[in-house]
Amino acid sequence: MLPSQTRAGEWFLHSGIQEPNGGVARYYCADAGLNRAVSTEITGYTASALVYLHSLTREPSYLERAGLAGRFLSRTAWSAPACAMPFELEPPGFTYFFDCGIVVRGLLAVWRATSEGEFLEAAARLGRAMARDFASPDGWNPILALPDKKPIEREAARWSRSSGCYQLKAAMAWWDLWEATGAPQFRELYTGTLEDALRNPSAFLPGHADRFKVMDRLHAFLYFLEGLLPCAAEARCAAALRDGIRAVERHFGEIAPEFERADVCAQLLRIRLYADWAGAVPLDLAAARREAARLAAFQVSSADARMDGGYYFGRRAKAWVPHVSPVSTAFALQALALWEQTQTGGAQPHRHLLI
Repeated sequence: MLPSQTRAGEWFLHSGIQEPNGGVARYYCADAGLNRAVSTEITGYTASALVYLHSLTREPSYLERAGLAGRFLSRTAWSAPACAMPFELEPPGFTYFFDCGIVVRGLLAVWRATSEGEFLEAAARLGRAMARDFASPDGWNPILALPDKKPIEREAARWSRSSGCYQLKAAMAWWDLWEATGAPQFRELYTGTLEDALRNPSAFLPGHADRFKVMDRLHAFLYFLEGLLPCAAEARCAAALRDGIRAVERHFGEIAPEFERADVCAQLLRIRLYADWAGAVPLDLAAARREAARLAAFQVSSADARMDGGYYFGRRAKAWVPHVSPVSTAFALQALALWEQTQTGGAQPHRHLLI
């Protein structure tokens, strides 16, 4: 790995962002000097990131921490009485469809790396709960209140409180479960969500009059593009990837001088690479090179171990948003590692390794 990637890995291990029980905080508030509450979604992302780091380095510490995150999700976070995965544990007031999908994919990543059946069992249990609890006549309910699992009223202006194409990345967990278990209902759940997502994805952007909110929606729209990867070779999915990459590139370029998010830049670079490897969209080398250079600037250099090696969430004009984010760090380190592999002719990673 490059030194920058090693530093990002060290941040996951030594910053304190992961608690001793395996749970991972939403982000570190650099201005306040403290971590936000532990999130099951972020723990799922971190489990996947640690497995990815282990795939690059074969360092046992990464796999040990991934297992710790997996056991937190399968044993501590899972609410057996409610048969649900809470968004946060203090208190366990809500469960999110999208977050559950990320947790499933994190558990499956740890299962593939360790062959421990506990993680596959937990992933399948949660995958079935997603299908059972979040179903509605007009797409998947985004949020349910616990313990009664009553849907929260949707808000069209807030992507995380609405149903939409972005949910396809969470639904990709069902495709992965189908591959892992052979159970056909999981494949059917993904393909049904794919059909819904492909009906009019362009309506998702810009989606808001506030340009900063549009930048946030780019993050979500890129989830849709990532969710297409199991079927990227199909003509309509390839077309959606091509058109989607162009749309994100355009909006990102217009808004970034005022506000840019590291995760959006990383996601855009990653989807360019994966879409090219899938034979769906030829890689724009010049654009990818610009995004890699831009993304590298978000990495923190500090004497403070709680920050050093991590990636800032974003930048408003020339000022960093003072949050060091596990998601930004995971996406950035992967995007830059994949870009390096492209430059050196390294082996193309399996889609399962996408964080």
